[in-house]
Amino acid sequence: MNWDARQRAMLEAMGLRVWTPASAPDAGAMADEAPAVDVAPAPVPSPAPEVSRPAVAARPPVQAPVAQPVAAPTSDPARAARIALLDEPALREDAAACRACGLCESRKQTVFGVGNERAHWMIVGEAPGEQEDLRGEPFVGTAGQLLDNMLRALGLARSEGTPDKQVYICNTLKCRPPRNRNPEPAELDACEPYLMRQIALVQPRIILAMGRFAVQQLLRSNEAIGRLRGRVHTYQGVPLIVTYHPAYLLRNLADKALAWDDLCLAREVYESTGTGA
Repeated sequence: MNWDARQRAMLEAMGLRVWTPASAPDAGAMADEAPAVDVAPAPVPSPAPEVSRPAVAARPPVQAPVAQPVAAPTSDPARAARIALLDEPALREDAAACRACGLCESRKQTVFGVGNERAHWMIVGEAPGEQEDLRGEPFVGTAGQLLDNMLRALGLARSEGTPDKQVYICNTLKCRPPRNRNPEPAELDACEPYLMRQIALVQPRIILAMGRFAVQQLLRSNEAIGRLRGRVHTYQGVPLIVTYHPAYLLRNLADKALAWDDLCLAREVYESTGTGA
């Protein structure tokens, strides 16, 4: 695959070096280079076969979505029914005043969501961290910078451009768990009506579920992300792509190439719907 200058710049911002060999490479100089993750096939002399990344080469055409069950009933149906009728400003206010679980005792503020409320792309993460709790915005700090670079590689942004070029970003939890511990089932259950209503209001054309708890909440699956990625799932009729959380990618650099494959799959699915033209 041939990457243009913008794509190469964005891939390098994600930490993926794009190797483009010179016409007459110096073997000694190449030996001194640090190892890099190849994200594009390198031309090789005949008769050796062309080298390509297995994940991209092996990917079949975009398949039909895998049907998923509707979200499980909440433990408080009356509350969920009330939240399901709120518009965006009222929903944000309701979340800010929420005391449905113990996280309200330790939060600095709720982290509701950010981006174009009619964006075609929606990103669902896991739970706010310390910086998110302080700023009231999801995906900030180093993980947020990586996410922004990933989005730019697809020509997307949080707050610039038309709805087809923007994203709406939120988390499964609107409050930070103390010491960034994992979310508890009761906390996820309490926050689920807000997430469901956000998706219903935004009406995204495609959803990216980032991280284990986002995947579990949306797909009702306990399978590992590695088993779920690479396929097209659905959430209430919306195509959903599973990928790794940016914070995970910062600790596992080799999986950045897999995350790039997931983004490419999401773009293929989006464009196949006829809305990406």
